[in-house]
Amino acid sequence: MAMNYEHVMSLREEGQEFSYGDRETMLYALGVGFGRDALDEKELDYVFEQGQLKTVPSMAVVLTRGNLTAGIGWDYTKVLHGEQRLELYRPLPPEGELIADAKVAEAYDKGEGKGAIVCIETDVRLKSDGKPLFKVGSTVFARGDGGFGGPKGSGPAPHPTPEREPDVTCALETRPDQALLYRLNGDRNPLHADPGLAKSVGFPVPILHGLCTYGTACRAIVTTICDYDHTMIRGFDLRFSAPVYPGETIITDMWRDGDIVSFQCRLKERDLVVVKNGKCTLAS
Repeated sequence: MAMNYEHVMSLREEGQEFSYGDRETMLYALGVGFGRDALDEKELDYVFEQGQLKTVPSMAVVLTRGNLTAGIGWDYTKVLHGEQRLELYRPLPPEGELIADAKVAEAYDKGEGKGAIVCIETDVRLKSDGKPLFKVGSTVFARGDGGFGGPKGSGPAPHPTPEREPDVTCALETRPDQALLYRLNGDRNPLHADPGLAKSVGFPVPILHGLCTYGTACRAIVTTICDYDHTMIRGFDLRFSAPVYPGETIITDMWRDGDIVSFQCRLKERDLVVVKNGKCTLAS
């Protein structure tokens, strides 16, 4: 089924229920690299349930997984995850029951042979009190679906990166098996595990999940600028520009201006920018 603008904009999934516990909270933290030093008490706060278990803010993006995109009609072989956004209204609890409402917020037609842009938003509230907890947004570039009849446009404007030298830089090594661990959070796309499939689509090895890179960037800011205080982060947006191979070192450059932290991520081994136009909003 080809994309159709009216159909795409009508897509909704309302009242979906999800739940998670401390197991999922700790597994996510391990999947983005927390706990590497098992004797560091600040790290243990994210991966050990004794005491007050802390949550990695970026975990919000994996807590709700609906089937909205199944009805879009795009060519899955030519779909790229372009951007990820998160707005947190309050810190994530270490366990909870959630109610989510998802929709296609925007869809833009770049023209025949030029692709399409689809923006998806999910509003999530805590079932126990019915109050908003967070909003997740993603922008997807469908390279094979231009000319579907939608309006012209390019999606949200990217956050500008400061031109001065970074205020803080953090280098975090990923593990060779990190994609195999991270996929247990729910994204079992074989591209992140099957060497043969990865090579068939042009990658030398299975690639790291984009959202694992997203979580690693969040970890960099939590552990440096926030000094492990997860409650400081209220928003986390970025644009993906290239995949990461497990085992590579992700260097996050950060610029702080008041309650806004601009950031980008680059690879030590390949001198390649993999995340750009990053914007982290801190609690005032």
